[in-house]
Amino acid sequence: MRRRTLLTTLAVAPLAARAAPALAQGSAATTLRYMPQADVTSIDPMSTTSYGVRNHGHMCWDTLYGPDENFVIRPQLAAGHTVEDDGLRWIFTLRPGVRFHDNEPVRARDAVASIQRWWARDTLGQTLRDRTDAITALDDRRFEIRLKQRFGPMLEALGKPSSYPCFIFPERFATVDPARPFTEVVGSGPYRWVAAERLSGARAVYRFEGYVPNPAAPSLLGGAKMAHFERVVFNWIPDAGTAAAALQSGEIDMYEQVAPDLRGLLARHRDVVLDRVDTGGLVAHLRFNQLHAPFDDPAVRRALLHSINQSDFMTSIMGNDRRLWSDGIGAFPTASPLANDEGIAAMTSPRSVDRAREALRAAGYANTPVTVLHPTDVTNNNTMTTVLTDVLKRSGLNADSATSDWATVLQRRANQNPPGQGGWNALIVLFGGVDLANPGVHPLLRGNGRQAWFGWPTSPTLETLRDEWLAAPDLDAQKPIARRVQAALWQDAPYIPLGQYYTDAAWRRGLVGIQKGMTLPLNIRRG
Repeated sequence: MRRRTLLTTLAVAPLAARAAPALAQGSAATTLRYMPQADVTSIDPMSTTSYGVRNHGHMCWDTLYGPDENFVIRPQLAAGHTVEDDGLRWIFTLRPGVRFHDNEPVRARDAVASIQRWWARDTLGQTLRDRTDAITALDDRRFEIRLKQRFGPMLEALGKPSSYPCFIFPERFATVDPARPFTEVVGSGPYRWVAAERLSGARAVYRFEGYVPNPAAPSLLGGAKMAHFERVVFNWIPDAGTAAAALQSGEIDMYEQVAPDLRGLLARHRDVVLDRVDTGGLVAHLRFNQLHAPFDDPAVRRALLHSINQSDFMTSIMGNDRRLWSDGIGAFPTASPLANDEGIAAMTSPRSVDRAREALRAAGYANTPVTVLHPTDVTNNNTMTTVLTDVLKRSGLNADSATSDWATVLQRRANQNPPGQGGWNALIVLFGGVDLANPGVHPLLRGNGRQAWFGWPTSPTLETLRDEWLAAPDLDAQKPIARRVQAALWQDAPYIPLGQYYTDAAWRRGLVGIQKGMTLPLNIRRG
């Protein structure tokens, strides 16, 4: 890995001392300097599933509900709810005294409009939308959702922490088409976005001012979101070695996702703590664009099941320590109760590029170019995309990497045009275990065409099985459906899983309040 001399200018000086509300007071420090896993490429969290943008969202906005450290859904912006009419009427009440950053109160009509914006994007939200008869503000603090059909995971949907969280925006922002990202931030959460200090590709700045937290004790996103620092600065440092050096020297306070080859170095540093905060890990996937040749043909997609070797991808980024990664991964991550071995020989049988070539010839593949989106500034994506392009070529595909920065990849993957007109054919996708645990939330298992996640697969089988899973009364009934989902994955191949791996966060000794489940710069203070 290339190393660079430490860029001392990346350190950001705190603002001049000023009187701060009691909530913001830490133990003397005023600024938390944070190295995120990716740059904040958009200020609208409905515009992308990038975790860098998701985490920006949790800084600026609240959700109605959220998971605590045990991933039990608790009230966040909501005070609570009641359920009537045999589960067909849900009445939600907002907490009193909560205001947006423009000092306007958070009203029920803001929540209604925000839910409607969210459910146009989110996989579970789309199902809630389809089952809703009406969603209406009853007064300033209460709104109702009337259903045509019962929807069991209501709170899990409204409290999703990731891909996509249902953030509550002011109504005037929530009515903006999610396909057209907004360009101003007026939040409901603990930190204000400081647009004047934004430096694209390098820095994002957040300032605490006047937030009223949930009265419950802090517990990930299911209790108070405490702002113990007056300022939080996201310093995006693309080179992992430079980021590690900045942490060791004290120029940054926290490194969200440590590059695997730097774990040992940071673990030995006396002023640094290295720990696994996100225990769900990350699953890598090869995602196909099914709108255009050659991957509009399922036989071409299935041909790669002969040659894709999950361990090649995992060792390329994590090395040979099997404690850090798993292969033999199917539709669901290892911690999911729905993980199973249905058809797993598709990934664990002996690998052969020759069989892949034979399958491509049988499918009638005619040397159609394959454009692979390749971000060079995100370490693991960069490395695995290099491995991917190589195996595609050896399998007989006319593949080529379209290299760019991460922000350009995020923009281009939304383009539904043919590759020659700015579109694409394949890319590496990373999702945390929290986003993949079941067919209801799993974004890559939707088969609803142009409404599906990028790649836009059409699979009536997967859609039918998802509805069956949603109707299943308990886990015992869900498990056989999950096996059929995995069988459909190998047949329809909307994506190919590439393995699961685990990353650690690192921070300067003396920081406390880091909570397990998701690595977020909230509730943290100096001890």
